[in-house]
Amino acid sequence: MWIHLGGSRREMVPAMFIFGDSLIDNGNNNNLPSLAKANYFPYGIDFNGGPTGRFCNGYTMVDEIAEQLGLPLIPAYSGASGDQVLNGVNYASAAAGILDITGRNFVGRIPFDQQIRNFQNTLDQITNNLGADDVARQVGRSIFFVGMGSNDYLNNYLMPNYPTRNQYNGRQYADLLTQQYTRQLTTLYNLGARKFVIAGLGEMGCIPSILAQSPAGHCSDSVNQLVQPFNENVKAMLNNFNANQLPGAKFIFIDVARMFREILTNSPAYGFSVINRGCCGIGRNRGQITCLPFQTPCTNREQYVFWDAFHPTEAVNVLMGRKAFNGDLTMVYPMNIEQLANLEIASN
Repeated sequence: MWIHLGGSRREMVPAMFIFGDSLIDNGNNNNLPSLAKANYFPYGIDFNGGPTGRFCNGYTMVDEIAEQLGLPLIPAYSGASGDQVLNGVNYASAAAGILDITGRNFVGRIPFDQQIRNFQNTLDQITNNLGADDVARQVGRSIFFVGMGSNDYLNNYLMPNYPTRNQYNGRQYADLLTQQYTRQLTTLYNLGARKFVIAGLGEMGCIPSILAQSPAGHCSDSVNQLVQPFNENVKAMLNNFNANQLPGAKFIFIDVARMFREILTNSPAYGFSVINRGCCGIGRNRGQITCLPFQTPCTNREQYVFWDAFHPTEAVNVLMGRKAFNGDLTMVYPMNIEQLANLEIASN
């Protein structure tokens, strides 16, 4: 079990607003007619209060980042009301993508465009209570964490029942995603966001679900290479934004793929002994069927990199959250989250 500080330090920023997918969803799909849910045991087995809808045994990466920022854990949009929203809201939804069509095999999910509309609703709500000037100032000082794109590959491009692969090669698809992503992040900027943290895609060819498809259980180089152009495009997009394409804003990039490679390569140094199968799941690499309700998970969870067929354990999430918060420029650039939080941004 990780020892959590529980908001014992000063708040470095007024709030954090979170957009993404199941890597950081904390319950927004619980009441949707969706196959992408995690509000059942053993999910949350190490979380204070049990299952919440987090696709993990405990903390997600943004839970750790919130804690490092001195904020309380950020509530899910589906359950947040009143003063709860003042430290931020989590809009992330499992199976969601940059493209609206992504993840439809799971039925209910909240794509990025809808997550942005939900943020607009929150903004209207707090503006009515606090007044426009005050809200604009607070929003401009807040952190906007966005982690999108995994499902646009796993639950779109790589899915046999989607036509996408016949319509675009890997490079064209990365360009299509980045075009949409640019529009979406610009919309958030136009709504007042100024401090952005953008998480790149991880080594998706190494998750148990993909490992299980290889007879030898090796990482899929083809999947890792497929998502590489997207990460490169996102870095170029953020460089353009920072070069005054969006004046007064600062975008930082978390190189999740590099973090993951480093954790997998040096796993013993981090205390991980199991890097190629889920702690909870069924079949080869515990990755053919993901963690089922009331399935018994592994007991030595702190030694596992993966919790289920797709998602890392709390131990990895906490590690990556800390690297993103105060790590060096090899992992997060052009500055880390701590530096971004302390950055004075001119209001405009």
